[in-house]
Amino acid sequence: MLDFFKNKSIFITGHTGFKGAWLSRILQHAGANITGYALEPEPGAVYSDIIESDMIKSVISDIRDFSSLKSAFDAAEPEIVFHLAAQPLVLDAYDQPVFTFETNVQGTVNLLECVRLSNCVKSIVVVTTDKVYRNDGKSQGYIEDDILGGNEPYSASKACAEFVTSAYLETFLRSRGVAVSTARAGNVIGGGDISKNRIIPDCIRSARAGEAITVRNPKSIRPYQHVLEPLFAYLLIAEKQYGNISLSDSYNIGPNETDCITTAEITDIFCSLWGNDQSWQHISNADAPYESALLKLDCSKIRSVFGWNPVLDVNTAIAKTIRWEKSIDKTDVTDKQIIDYVKLFSNTNKV
Repeated sequence: MLDFFKNKSIFITGHTGFKGAWLSRILQHAGANITGYALEPEPGAVYSDIIESDMIKSVISDIRDFSSLKSAFDAAEPEIVFHLAAQPLVLDAYDQPVFTFETNVQGTVNLLECVRLSNCVKSIVVVTTDKVYRNDGKSQGYIEDDILGGNEPYSASKACAEFVTSAYLETFLRSRGVAVSTARAGNVIGGGDISKNRIIPDCIRSARAGEAITVRNPKSIRPYQHVLEPLFAYLLIAEKQYGNISLSDSYNIGPNETDCITTAEITDIFCSLWGNDQSWQHISNADAPYESALLKLDCSKIRSVFGWNPVLDVNTAIAKTIRWEKSIDKTDVTDKQIIDYVKLFSNTNKV
């Protein structure tokens, strides 16, 4: 499937982030002409480890700055857009709600306004989150037609981004033949994630420091998947809707039911695979901000529409993450994991 992207002009917002860097590396393999637009990468970010600067045009600026964004967008003249730029952390949104809404909502408006004012784009994937749903704690997986709405700033901001995207599609873009979909992915893990208050990065930091891992909510259930799973789903959506605007829609992207596990379970797996008698402990905080205890996705739509299926179980995802983190040559291990995944994806997904 990567052959489709060869020589195509691609615009990626948030390319210096965790998922954005991995997506950029995949598209470098594909031979795409990539322009990335994002803030400066954080110290220690995966972007600096795996992205070759001569293979991507990188514009360092803020998604909230419409003039700067439009200038970069117009210069790139992209055919395909992946919108990943976001304030992506639930707990940070409690401390920075205004920044979160400005980035996640107005940033999406700015990006889609650039599309509206252009004539080059054919396919857009707007990345949101599994947390866009109004979470009532139900044990069944959420489907795309369930009610959207967040109980906290991050979730609410991403639900708003969904509304913005739908409005632009139906008001401006569908009639011009521009395909637009939103992708609602579950929790991702993989090499190079340095985010705060995410369980696997927290595990890695504690393990390297020789400390016991601290877990806030050991009973919380989340759909965990390796970062390559949603990224290849984004690529698949972008490719297929490129020539078929009727595929414009919202799609859940998550693991198999068996990989929706508790924080305690995923931490146990990590400790076992890391070795060195790694351990964890539960530290409760009655004053901690609200986080939903249960969240699952029903991914039957993307399976039926695109024939997409996940190929890595959670044990394999954690093993690959640890292998990446313990490796010396980050570019080499990244490329190997991408190449191995392409083979598995091709064998599993007849798309």
